[in-house]
Amino acid sequence: MIKLIIVSLVVLVISITMTMVGKGGGNFYVALLSIIGLTMHEAATTGQFILFAASLSALIIFHREKKIIWSLAILIGSITSLSAFAGGYFSHHFTTDVLKIIFIVLLIIAGFIILIPFHKRRQYHIKRRFGFWRLERNNEIHNINLFMTIIFSLITGFSSGMVGISGGSFLVPLMVAACGVSIHTAVGTASVLIVATSFTGFAGHYLQGDFNALWALPLAVVTVLGGIIGSRISLKSKPKLLKILFASTNWLAAIVMLIYSFIV
Repeated sequence: MIKLIIVSLVVLVISITMTMVGKGGGNFYVALLSIIGLTMHEAATTGQFILFAASLSALIIFHREKKIIWSLAILIGSITSLSAFAGGYFSHHFTTDVLKIIFIVLLIIAGFIILIPFHKRRQYHIKRRFGFWRLERNNEIHNINLFMTIIFSLITGFSSGMVGISGGSFLVPLMVAACGVSIHTAVGTASVLIVATSFTGFAGHYLQGDFNALWALPLAVVTVLGGIIGSRISLKSKPKLLKILFASTNWLAAIVMLIYSFIV
């Protein structure tokens, strides 16, 4: 019981912090659950479940504040949902050590991507081109490369479903750098995508019998509270702070997992 209380408090902090930057917290959940003794497959399944609970509560807040581009979320979400299910289901073809290595590498890469400078440009005079989606919203025009978006979404969904991490770890940088949306809107839109990928990723793992209800259900209640608090703080935070927080938490999770898995 004491162990569950301590883990719940840590999960609350994680859910608040990760929801702020549109990642939900799946990477830290997997690391934490793995450290306390769950197998990598159980940790990934439980992580996906409580991630779904947190991101769903955050989605409601972001929607009320009009920080979600639903058309973009539907496009990317439909792709990542299917690929996340495949990732979760086929994860059993990889050993635990391989999953951990993939997990660490993805976190490091995502941290660098979000810090790439992006200068917002007016796109009112950009002509329509094949393979590009001209998206108009709130007096802004985004010229989205559909080919890159689809390929990136497929890779992101499969990877997140396979190792139990949040799709937001890659989707937020994608929307900021490639689609040209603000980080607040990217975080809000990512909450929709995380709901989709975490649920389908969880479903894939669940079919393999890796669900641990004794941990998943109480922690899901905690992450709902964290999702509400984190989303409200995010809306009031400066973009630069959110980007730095995004990168630093990714790298911290990668270091913790690396030390625990291959050094200690």
